[in-house]
Amino acid sequence: MKLIQESSKTKIVNNAIVAILAIYGISQKNFNLDEPTLFTQVVTEVISPVQEGIADSKRSMSSLWENYLLIVNTSKENVVLKKQISRLESDLTNMDEVRKENLRLKQLLNFSDGISPQRVLAQVVGWDSANEFKVIRLNKGTNHGIKVMSPVITDQGLVGYVYRATPNYSDVLTILDQNNRVDVVVERTRTHGIVEGVMNFKCALKYVMRNEPVEVGDKLMTAGVGGIYPKGVKVGMITDIRKENFGMTLSIEVVPSVDFDKLEEVLVLLPVEEAATTASVEVVPQERKP
Repeated sequence: MKLIQESSKTKIVNNAIVAILAIYGISQKNFNLDEPTLFTQVVTEVISPVQEGIADSKRSMSSLWENYLLIVNTSKENVVLKKQISRLESDLTNMDEVRKENLRLKQLLNFSDGISPQRVLAQVVGWDSANEFKVIRLNKGTNHGIKVMSPVITDQGLVGYVYRATPNYSDVLTILDQNNRVDVVVERTRTHGIVEGVMNFKCALKYVMRNEPVEVGDKLMTAGVGGIYPKGVKVGMITDIRKENFGMTLSIEVVPSVDFDKLEEVLVLLPVEEAATTASVEVVPQERKP
């Protein structure tokens, strides 16, 4: 037992001595820095630019790839943003159209308050293009209270009257048609006459005597006779007066107050005899969702 302990102590002492000698040897060792040879210098000068170029290429490729990824991501974002902008512009357009429509409908309803308590608000859904809009179709019919011979107006003036009606649609003979004759009075002179449609969205004022003091610019209103149209609705304005060499009447051209080319909503007035039995119907088109 005593021999084993002495052997262990001897090994520890020997290891310590070896470690001390190793540390001392490293601390005393001199490193000789030799000058590079000519061959080494040449090889270094030739190889180093190549290595530098390869390193620069790696950095350029890495930067190019990062830029490519950035461009791709930016392009995708631009596509998404363009779609969002297009959708927002469409929403704004729809909202503006709804605002304009509501304004027109409000003007129509306010305008008709003093004319007739019984009215049906309708939208124009069709035109007879073969006859220059002389006949228009509305999206309301007998199910909505509309009757044949009901007058049709806007806040601009007289449109015509309903000559045919189905449960959900009705056709209007406008004042542009020569078969639609409107008794009118010149607002300034109270001269009576008959307005008939001619062509090119214009009408003619007939049966006005040559000695009547009518002038270009005079406005025409419904006279309220004939049992169809209420009194005092704007019809049009005199734009030309010609005195023929023969005959007793004037040849008078009239431009309607209503712009038929831009007609979108109208009011159909129920006949007076129906007012006592027909409930008031005001159908306002639902707002379009943007």
